[in-house]
Amino acid sequence: MIGLLEEHERTMAFAEVALGQIRSLRQTAIPRNYEIWYVYATGYNSALNKIINETLARNGKLTESDLDQIYETYLSQIRTSDRIDKVGARVINEIDDVMALITDALGMTTTFGKNLEGATDSLRKAKDAEQIKAVVEALVTSTREMQETNSVLESRLATSKLEISNLQQNLEAIRAESLTDPLTALGNRKYFDRAIETAVEQAIENNEPLSLMMLDIDHFKSFNDNYGHLTGDQVLRLVGISLKQTIKGQDITARYGGEEFAVILPNTTLRQALTVADNIRRAVMSKQLKKKSTGEILGRVTVSVGVSMLQAGDDTQSLIERADTCLYAAKRNGRNRVICEADPEYSPTGQIQVA
Repeated sequence: MIGLLEEHERTMAFAEVALGQIRSLRQTAIPRNYEIWYVYATGYNSALNKIINETLARNGKLTESDLDQIYETYLSQIRTSDRIDKVGARVINEIDDVMALITDALGMTTTFGKNLEGATDSLRKAKDAEQIKAVVEALVTSTREMQETNSVLESRLATSKLEISNLQQNLEAIRAESLTDPLTALGNRKYFDRAIETAVEQAIENNEPLSLMMLDIDHFKSFNDNYGHLTGDQVLRLVGISLKQTIKGQDITARYGGEEFAVILPNTTLRQALTVADNIRRAVMSKQLKKKSTGEILGRVTVSVGVSMLQAGDDTQSLIERADTCLYAAKRNGRNRVICEADPEYSPTGQIQVA
């Protein structure tokens, strides 16, 4: 009882710290935020504590985008790993059960073989019809038992095959979920990191062009500050929908982080990528943002876009850095525009981050 009381007091202390942080930073008391601060209070996840402390020291607050990124990076992946472990354990249990059944069947087969050998000797030594009949009846009984064992084994193997197939589908679903941004349903940062590595390798190997687009929502902070984080989420979804509707074929879209998105364009030249980028910019700008609760028209969303193309001697990082530099050049030069590394506004040494 003392141990339970101590555990109660300890967990309540963590809960008070979590709620205190939510209160002091004026965050919404939703389960995600509570979980982040509860884990922070326990101190068990040092990486989470480190990023929170650094962000607070730098900005004095945590935005919704910060909280999204922290949860996705340091907590949701742990949950995904737990789910994978549970499915893996079920697969192992299923295999163990089947192996036990096969072992029993093998034992039955061995017994049946010995019965056949014994029957052969008995038939050889039989003196009359009665003795032969007894041997045959014993063989019939043994054969029937063997058939029943085989029938049970076949049925269990069929069930096991179906179960393992379902578990495999569960694993695929978990894997897909772990690579998907839940808000926009685009690929997440982990998905992008894998996809860009593969795309660069294939472009170099096949001597094909590869372009990269980095997009950032203009004045995104204003939407959050003026209309609330739910409206901010709506803005992110709007851009995600525009990307899905505009991007076709082998092109790959992802939410890079916060209000920034990325599009990988395999076998696409810079000129072609600029056309796609401007189509995206126009598609986003064509949609009016409406506040769901009141129906109020909040205006139009715009994006700034930077485009780079793979060059000789490039690696993944240099390709991303040039696209990012182009993006910030688009921000500096008025927003709601597309700039590539061939434009005069592009300055590889003059990158200035503009919100």
